Amino acid sequence: MDSTIIDLIRPHTGEVENVTAARGYGASTTGLAVTARGRFFVKATPQGDRDLESARREAAINPFVAPIAPAVRWQAEDEAWFAVGFDAVEGRTADFLPGSADMPTVIDTLNRVSALPLPEIARDWVETRWDRFATQAEKDLLRGDALTHTDIHGRNFLLGSEGQAWLVDWEWPTRAASAVMPTCLAVQLVSSGHSPESAEAWVSKTDAWDASSPESLVAVGRANARMNRWFAGLRPEEKWLDALAVAAEAWAEHLGGR
Repeated sequence: MDSTIIDLIRPHTGEVENVTAARGYGASTTGLAVTARGRFFVKATPQGDRDLESARREAAINPFVAPIAPAVRWQAEDEAWFAVGFDAVEGRTADFLPGSADMPTVIDTLNRVSALPLPEIARDWVETRWDRFATQAEKDLLRGDALTHTDIHGRNFLLGSEGQAWLVDWEWPTRAASAVMPTCLAVQLVSSGHSPESAEAWVSKTDAWDASSPESLVAVGRANARMNRWFAGLRPEEKWLDALAVAAEAWAEHLGGR
């Protein structure tokens, strides 16, 4: 981790004894910091970077999604960096493969999200990611008042050894239709080897599914399939994008044929 980041966070952490680099988040620098005042997961984003708004959103939404997400303990900012210190939680990522014993915990975690009221701070965070891939009628069905985590995949669920579960990376929480979260989960399940029928058997256990109209589920599924195919076309060398597009198309076709 850059020494300028360590200098920036030191007033909140005391002496930084050790930093272990973590996975990347775009231009952000991340790491597990062992400090005089405890262990923190640190995410630092350069000022002026395109990811800065999402970093600020993640910090802003945190008080409203704890303890589903690790708590933010401090923020620090200067002319170069915006840094956030989260509780360092111990957990492994979730397994989405068919037969995984993690799936009930994944469903329970998403239901905990669905039980949260939409905070006032998120009122203006209307979900628009799919708008350019949707018809006007579909756009209307994408709207809603559900607080939504829009990056559902196995690496964003951390499962503790004593039954704890956290949903991390709240970088783009939005106000959207309830159908968005079960759609995102279903596509990830199909991409992980589930049949669309198996994926529906799981996502139909979510409260968000129950709160969604069939028309909304179909609209989100179709717009999501178009979006994933577009991204796959932009970067044909990245085969995982094509696999995700195939999964999204299979899910949309499944819903359309019900």
